Amino acid sequence: MDTNSAEGALNEVAGKVESAVGDVLGDTGTQLAGKARELSGKAQQLCASTTSLVRETTAESPFTAIAVVALAGFVAGALWAHGPSGRDYRR
Repeated sequence: MDTNSAEGALNEVAGKVESAVGDVLGDTGTQLAGKARELSGKAQQLCASTTSLVRETTAESPFTAIAVVALAGFVAGALWAHGPSGRDYRR
């Protein structure tokens, strides 16, 4: 478990505690802050696991990773070269 994942888990638990305190006190501000902190922790854990997955996949098959990045670059370039549709929707 890397530091981002551990920090995310800590934020999630702290958010649950803060939300529970808000429930007991009847303070909606504290409840919302707790839920936000909990969701932030979950997002941080998701980011850490995604980073780990990409790192492992890249190490196992680097040519596949290069192909995916090249394809994404090609699609982005094609979209950028096409430009806007030329329509002006402002009136």
